[in-house]
Amino acid sequence: MDQLTIIPPRSGTAFILRQGQRLKVVDIEGEQVSDFVCYNLDDRAEYLSSGRTIDYAETIFLTKGHPFYSNRSNIMFELVEDTVGRHDFLLTPCSADTFRIIYGHTHPHRGCFGNLCEALKEYGISPDAIPICFNIFMHVTVDGETGKVDVLPPKSKAGDYVILEAKTDLLIGMTACSAEMSNNYSFKPIGYQILN
Repeated sequence: MDQLTIIPPRSGTAFILRQGQRLKVVDIEGEQVSDFVCYNLDDRAEYLSSGRTIDYAETIFLTKGHPFYSNRSNIMFELVEDTVGRHDFLLTPCSADTFRIIYGHTHPHRGCFGNLCEALKEYGISPDAIPICFNIFMHVTVDGETGKVDVLPPKSKAGDYVILEAKTDLLIGMTACSAEMSNNYSFKPIGYQILN
């Protein structure tokens, strides 16, 4: 895979994506989630909104052709290619508290939330400014009767990808997710590439 930048397992990164550029996110080995968040580069109080995006799409299963909206109802990017078709935009990024509460860890990993905090800090993003992420490749089901949520192994296989097209200048935060259940209990890298 040419010119992929690698996010090592259980880590994160941040970078700028300009309007009109496309971002390819690749599951290199398969069954690995990437938590994705973005902000308006020129006004970072405007951020990717799960609630707005799901509301306007009228579905929780977001895939090719769906625009993704900000908290101000502006389109931040469009999902233009998707070889998997199942991702999550309901669940919050895993954190040290996630590992303590769900997994019972006494010395928890900082998780995607902590990794995003660290990666976005240099851009002036505070921990409280990190919203629900678009969890690329994450497989979450919802029981239509009870509302129970289950995290299942991702449907993505090695080489599967999505391509997002920026509709404005964006500050991006991304991870190679740290939560066991999200990644079928194996931590792997995520690749990405900016396509002009």
